[in-house]
Amino acid sequence: MIAPDWFRDDRLPHIYCTGCGNGTVINCTLAAVEEMGWKRNETVFISGIGCSSRAPGYILTDSLHTTHGRALAFATGVKMARPDLHVVVFTGDGDLAAIGGNHFIHACRRNVDMTVVCMNNHIYGMTGGQGSPTTPPGAISTTTPYGMSEPAFDLAELAVAAGANYVARWTSYHVKELTKAVAAGMQTPGLAFIEVRTQCPTNYGRHNKLRRVSEMIEHLRSHAMLVAKRDRLVAEGKPIPEGAFTVGELVRRSRPAMGVRP
Repeated sequence: MIAPDWFRDDRLPHIYCTGCGNGTVINCTLAAVEEMGWKRNETVFISGIGCSSRAPGYILTDSLHTTHGRALAFATGVKMARPDLHVVVFTGDGDLAAIGGNHFIHACRRNVDMTVVCMNNHIYGMTGGQGSPTTPPGAISTTTPYGMSEPAFDLAELAVAAGANYVARWTSYHVKELTKAVAAGMQTPGLAFIEVRTQCPTNYGRHNKLRRVSEMIEHLRSHAMLVAKRDRLVAEGKPIPEGAFTVGELVRRSRPAMGVRP
C-alpha cells in the first residue's frame, strides 16, 4: 500500500492529528496511482482549504493549493489547458459541499475528466469543528451544540444525480476496496467521484461519544452497508438499519466527458 516514491520527505512529519484517517486515504490514492503506472511529471494534485486539502503538499508532483471551495474550478482550468495531464483533486466535505457546492454539481454535470477524492469526516476539522453539510442529524459540533437539526447531504448520490461517470463510496476502514475504487475511477473517462467516510477524533469524535480512534473506525465498519444489500432490503420492503450508509460502486457509465486525454 505504501508508495514512497511519491512522498516529499522534506515535508514530514505531517500536520494531521493522531488517529486522523486522511493519511490512509492519501496512501490508498497513491497506491492506485502506482497501479495505473502514472508518472509524476504527468500528474497534478489539486486541493482547496482544510485538513484534507493539505494532502498535495506531501506528494512529489506539481500541485495547486487553491482557495476555499474552488479546487474543482482550478482543476477544470488545468484540464482544459492541459488535457494530457492526469488530474486528481483532494477535498473535504466542507470544502466540496458547502462553499464549493456549486462547483461540485457543475463539474459533475460537465463530466470533466478528473478524479475527485473527498475525505468526508462530517465536520470542519481545521477551522474549529463547525457543522458541515454532511454532519449527521443530532451530531454535536461547535455550531450545533444541541445537535444538528438539518438533514445531511449524501455526496455520492448527489454526484450520481449531477452526472458524474463514476461514483463510489468507501471508508478509511475499507482500504483494499477504496484503493480499487480510486483506480477504477482513474480508468473511467469523465469525472470520477470517490467519497471516503473517515474519522476525525479531534473535532468530531470527542464531541460525539467516539473519543477513541478504534471506536470511530468500528463505527464506520459496523454502519457501512453494501449497495446490493440496501437494494435487497428495499425490494423486500424491509427497513434500512438506523444510521446505516451505503458503500460500494454506485454508478459507472459513459456520458460524454470534457478534457479527456488525447
